[in-house]
Amino acid sequence: MNQDFNIIELIMNASLPVKAVMAILILASITSWWIIFAKWMSLKGASKKSKKFEETFWSGVDLNRLYDSLVKRKKKTSGMEQVFEAGFREFLRSRKAAQSDVKATESADRAMRIALNREIDGLERHLPFLATIGSISPYIGLLGTVIGIMISFHALANVTQATIALVAPGISEALIATAMGLFAAIPAVVFYNNFNSKVERLYTQYDIFKEEFSTILHRQAGG
Repeated sequence: MNQDFNIIELIMNASLPVKAVMAILILASITSWWIIFAKWMSLKGASKKSKKFEETFWSGVDLNRLYDSLVKRKKKTSGMEQVFEAGFREFLRSRKAAQSDVKATESADRAMRIALNREIDGLERHLPFLATIGSISPYIGLLGTVIGIMISFHALANVTQATIALVAPGISEALIATAMGLFAAIPAVVFYNNFNSKVERLYTQYDIFKEEFSTILHRQAGG
């Protein structure tokens, strides 16, 4: 408990420039943790929806009925559902416009590719911010440390005899900035890599589904 109090005391007693650096790092850390929580929930939901939709799709359900159920649903589709809906909508529209079956399937394939890219773009939203926090936070913390040490040594200019006892508090305050920079950076880097890996897996799943569904549409058009 005493250690926690001392750390807080060091932060409170830090010089104004170091406090400004700390405030930036605290804000960056809070923002990154908010993004981490939101993105974790988003990717978890996308993965579950993808698995559930694939099970429904390959259960032998009629594609027209599946499409109608998605269109009539009040909640906007996303993920693999959106890829299917975009492709099948374009396929039906092209056929209704009396286009050839080949053109209809090509149009559906393009629509699915666009929908897939939009979905992945949505899943990747805010990830660059995590990468930025992970890369620059240690340098911001180091800047705070350098400024703090400079101020500490500058304060010794009018002291006749410099001792460790005089320098140590200022250096300790300055080093807190480096620790805070690492505290902000490490979770951001870890979760950025984790989320990036999950997005890549979802992209692979969506892309495989797109190719499989495109094959089904080609087969239907040929039949």
